[in-house]
Amino acid sequence: MLEVKNLKVQYGNLTIVDDVSFSVKEGQWLMIVGPNGAGKSTIIKAVSQGAPYTGEVLLYNKNIVKYRPYERARIIGVLAQSNYVNYPFTVREVIRLGRYAYAPGIFSRQSEEDERYISEAIEMTGLGTLLDKSVLNLSGGELQRVFLAQLFAQNPRILLLDEPTNHLDLLYQKQVFELIQNWLKTPGRAVVSVVHDLSLARAYGRQALLLEKGKIKASGDINEVLDSKNLDPVYSMDVYAWMRSKLEQWRQE
Repeated sequence: MLEVKNLKVQYGNLTIVDDVSFSVKEGQWLMIVGPNGAGKSTIIKAVSQGAPYTGEVLLYNKNIVKYRPYERARIIGVLAQSNYVNYPFTVREVIRLGRYAYAPGIFSRQSEEDERYISEAIEMTGLGTLLDKSVLNLSGGELQRVFLAQLFAQNPRILLLDEPTNHLDLLYQKQVFELIQNWLKTPGRAVVSVVHDLSLARAYGRQALLLEKGKIKASGDINEVLDSKNLDPVYSMDVYAWMRSKLEQWRQE
């Protein structure tokens, strides 16, 4: 579905992503992990054509630059780490924008299919009571859920997610990851997500890409990638010991 070859992102003399290659097949959930500054978010920006790069990004064996913007939007859905808005649209209006790539004309009415995907997205994200509220009056967590609903309404085949649970409390972290997990069960779909929380990555991911200073440290099956021999030198600490110490705090006497 998606293949990235020799991706490199450079700003002046500073190389952010250095010769990164990976592929994502149907049904896979690839977790991109690594410490701050490893280049994780930059990969999402480059693949979604939001940052200049060298190398190739292939969608179904076709270079992504050869797709028209609306064609890309029907295949790839992108959720940024944070979304800043300065327009007083309602929640309902923002979610409806997810169907823009399917509109035959700028002033065309939305079809029954559009309405179905919009309704399903609203129900999935639990935003039914906020539909008439301005997005300017939402909390950070509520706003992130609105853009996730917009993404579900878009109904792409591949999700590119940059910290999808950023600003969300524990309940919505769980719900969002479970929603994505359920979304992935439909044939013909795949997910690539940047995740800081290694526990969430291991709980929900199937494959992983571990980055260190813009380069690939390890890639493949998530249980093999998130091994102490890979994690410890990248994070400069005993990751397993740290995780176990956190768990011990929750054990009852």
